[in-house]
Amino acid sequence: MGSNTSGLSDCSACVLDRDLASASEVASHLQTTGFITEKPLLFQNKSDLLAQLTAASADVIVVDLEALGGEDVLGEIPLVCPEAILLAMSSQGSLSRAISSMSAGAHDFLARPFTEETLKQKLAALLPARRRKPAPSRHATKAQPKAKPAAKRGQVEPFLGSCPAMQGVYDQISKMAGSAAPVFITGEAGTGKELCAQTLHDRSKRKPRPFTSINCAAIPDDLLDSELFGHGRGAFTGAEDVRKGAIELADNGTLFLDEIGELDLKLQGKLLRFMQKGTFQRVGETVQREADVRIVCASNRNPLVEVQAGRLREDLFYRLHVLPIHLPPLRDRNGDVIELAETFLQRFSTSENKRFKGFSPAAERVLRDYTWPGNVRELENTIRQITILHDGLAVTPDMLPSSLQPDTCGLSLGNDNYEQGYSLSERFSSVEPLWTQEKRIIENALAVFEGNIAQAAAALEISPSTIYRKKQSWAERQAC
Repeated sequence: MGSNTSGLSDCSACVLDRDLASASEVASHLQTTGFITEKPLLFQNKSDLLAQLTAASADVIVVDLEALGGEDVLGEIPLVCPEAILLAMSSQGSLSRAISSMSAGAHDFLARPFTEETLKQKLAALLPARRRKPAPSRHATKAQPKAKPAAKRGQVEPFLGSCPAMQGVYDQISKMAGSAAPVFITGEAGTGKELCAQTLHDRSKRKPRPFTSINCAAIPDDLLDSELFGHGRGAFTGAEDVRKGAIELADNGTLFLDEIGELDLKLQGKLLRFMQKGTFQRVGETVQREADVRIVCASNRNPLVEVQAGRLREDLFYRLHVLPIHLPPLRDRNGDVIELAETFLQRFSTSENKRFKGFSPAAERVLRDYTWPGNVRELENTIRQITILHDGLAVTPDMLPSSLQPDTCGLSLGNDNYEQGYSLSERFSSVEPLWTQEKRIIENALAVFEGNIAQAAAALEISPSTIYRKKQSWAERQAC
């Protein structure tokens, strides 16, 4: 079978095998394919291979799983050379091992012994789709420092994430920062409401002046009055000195009131008067004082529900709810979980003196599939726990907390979405199961490409490992 090698005949390769004789045999097969022009570099241990890939990238990497130490450590290679085609090979070839290898980061699997034609077919299918990058010198002996990545379009520091929902938030922050009007931030716990308030302050003309934060849910009502407005000497037992409150301290700056719905109704009235007139009194004093403060408040509850329940004054709500911002929960920020996790991993690996470079593909899947009820804060704490308790180049699923692992749940069927008059069996018989539809599509693709899994996967725009997993699941169904 001929292959079009145009533009793909200048590739470099690395081979990791148990001994140099075996590695040389694989290298010979690689050069015979017509894709590899330079003599492949040969390695017998993982550390030497990783050191080379750190210094200089490669186009194709072929590793023997026994020499590497198993599929579990396979994910370390894409971390240092993500653009390379990675092929795993083993003399203990099996469907389950092929699946686990590709789940760990390999593009395809080779059962030993294999022919030159088999290797050529796999490279012909994989190389055209490879993301080509200008590679450093293949003979470099020293890693070059990486340039600082440019800020993503539309992103507002120090926020992370580039999903459409966050792009809307960034746009709001950019437009609202220069105003003095009050801002009302809503969002679940852990979504970054205080970070949003701080960012509004830092991007405004008030940045040189104080940013003061008060958590209305964390301070008892009898002390919160003094915390907000200050108190005079002798105002109450223990008030031996004059004390400025948060409003006075934030003069010409920003006051952030977190969980505004927890503020006592009497204090809500005092805050409303300050917002209307710009004046206030310290507890125990009669002197009227002035302050120019931008109020930014936040709540993890729906403020309209709080107004209807009588926990938030309606007149105060309309004073505060001039510029609303809603921070989406992490489960709705498609694609941002891994970006955030990688940033936290880099930060904590540095502070904890660990070697982590990233996540294995299987670990990424767990992170993406989890719903993150605690949002960004929960993700940050999870990554910090991992870096403290474990070490390695790649975070693997066994390092993740058990709370992140998916539960096995039964499916419940409701009747609300079904028309009346049809029995349950009739409804089931009218719908073809998803797995049979997938089986038919994949088998058709394999027939077109004469059983070549890599080429069929490329045509279907899925990973070859997906086909291996599907075939295994079909076999299990037939065995039952």
